Amino acid sequence: MNGTAEVVVAGAGPTGLALACGLAAAGTRVRVLDRAAGPATTSRANILHARGAEVLARLDALADLRERAVAPVGIRMHVKGRHLTTMTFAPDERETVQALFVSQAVVEQRLRARLGALGVEVEWGHGVEHLGQDADGVTVRTAGGGAVRASWLAGCDGAHSRVRELAGIDFPGTPVVERFLLADVHADDIADREHSAGWYHRDGILMAMPMPDASGNLWRLMANVPDDGRTLTADEIVRALAGMLPVRAGITGARVRDAVWTSVFRIHRRLAADYRAGRVLLAGDAAHIHSPFGGQGMNTGIGDAENLAWKLALVVRGDAGGELLDTYTAERRPAAAEVLRRTTTSTRALVAEGAVARLLRDHVVVRILNLPAAQRQATRTASQLGLTYRRGPLGGRGRSPRPGDRVRDRAVLLAGGVPGSLTGALGPDWVLLSGDAGAPERFHDVLRDALPGAVATATDSAHDGDEVLLVRPDGHLLWRGTDPARLARRLATAGIRPGPPRPSSTPPGTDRATARPPRS
Repeated sequence: MNGTAEVVVAGAGPTGLALACGLAAAGTRVRVLDRAAGPATTSRANILHARGAEVLARLDALADLRERAVAPVGIRMHVKGRHLTTMTFAPDERETVQALFVSQAVVEQRLRARLGALGVEVEWGHGVEHLGQDADGVTVRTAGGGAVRASWLAGCDGAHSRVRELAGIDFPGTPVVERFLLADVHADDIADREHSAGWYHRDGILMAMPMPDASGNLWRLMANVPDDGRTLTADEIVRALAGMLPVRAGITGARVRDAVWTSVFRIHRRLAADYRAGRVLLAGDAAHIHSPFGGQGMNTGIGDAENLAWKLALVVRGDAGGELLDTYTAERRPAAAEVLRRTTTSTRALVAEGAVARLLRDHVVVRILNLPAAQRQATRTASQLGLTYRRGPLGGRGRSPRPGDRVRDRAVLLAGGVPGSLTGALGPDWVLLSGDAGAPERFHDVLRDALPGAVATATDSAHDGDEVLLVRPDGHLLWRGTDPARLARRLATAGIRPGPPRPSSTPPGTDRATARPPRS
């Protein structure tokens, strides 16, 4: 499997697949290598929050996930068999995307299908074993002895990333919880399937989540247990969890029949010291790991992928300097640090080790979580739709949305007056958004030279004033204003370099790069 590529992506999980889709859609020659013999079939992560769904929509990979998924409605918490509170999902109705309760395996299927439509197939059984980099690129050697030469390497190969290790990037962290047991099982009479359920007990917590499945009786059971150093078999994990149902939950009539998947894991929080070492970049679990509670892992990794994809595509094309890639770490590492902080805090509150911590949890925290305002805020935070980069190197000041802020999806008119949405117009394209269809004309020369063939135009009748908004491919605002010269300066300070002038006088939004594969 020798050869070349502009970018090699190591790892075919959600992060690596999303990155490869974004790169391929922008016309980048990409190869995806994975150590596994084939795709994973187990669920692992089981929720795609709203931000993740929006990214997949921009990648044209959402497909039928809305139909395949169910809407998460919340979790009922109990102590000593008594219902304490129902923590309900309270989605923002102003948004066009909401969380989807769907298996990670299904998400990966949809991403692989989109990647295949873009002409790229995953190369299974080819994990990265060695790498060497120089000023011009990276040479990757795989376990099978093959070698690939590329301009850039993206390590999306998980918490035990070989790429991160070979690149010499530190991965400091600390343990949060000693040991958790997990099993996806077919079971009867655990609870109703309208909600997830959790039971607090002085021995630990037990959680049961209904999983989408044709049988209608697939559950995910999770519980923390002391670490006695023993290695547990799948049968022992299932027996241990089944035995906790009467003890921790007071459920005596449940029947656990068989296991689909089991796991034993420790919860750590770790954050890479940097997301880049020369021509090697990290994304997803290779860059950060944290508690699975809150379902933030898959979504955070997909967010990394989208942020990196448009920047790396510009650098590969020669339309931006390498300094643009420095904004990737500057924007995404603080976002991951915040996720680590939140998930660690919520996990420690949930597990509540010690009598005082349990008292506060059961009589103070649950009362707060029962408030509608708290549930709306928790849902919004988990959605990651409020994520902003305004304090980063591509951020700025001014009225909302500020540079670095996410621009909310909306109905727009595209070139030629075609109805569409902002999300549908983005990725891999940028969008110049205005309230007047004629406004983009005065920005034509600047955008033609700096971002040739990559800017669509959109008109929003509700947009007031003469300002135009230049929205990045990942849905965040780069610049707003009325002066083309100031836009040119902003692009230059971001590291986006104007190329040689093109003879075409076609307005932005109608001059597409012919090499870029179309959206399906």
